[in-house]
Amino acid sequence: MKKPSKRNDKNTQKSLLRKNRVTFVLNDKELNALEAYCKRFRVKNKSRFVRTVLMSTVIERLEQSSPTLFD
Repeated sequence: MKKPSKRNDKNTQKSLLRKNRVTFVLNDKELNALEAYCKRFRVKNKSRFVRTVLMSTVIERLEQSSPTLFD
């Protein structure tokens, strides 16, 4: 199996580099729920977990609301 070239990997890595910060605030109940979930399901990286859940929801809603050929 051929290895991908390092040049393509570097370009891909640069385009996926996270350099924009988003901050949000949770109330006590929301924070407790997040921490309980992370503890129960052994989530080690809360940032990655929140980003994954958030972006999957955003992408799903965008796909559902996008115009289709027969709308």
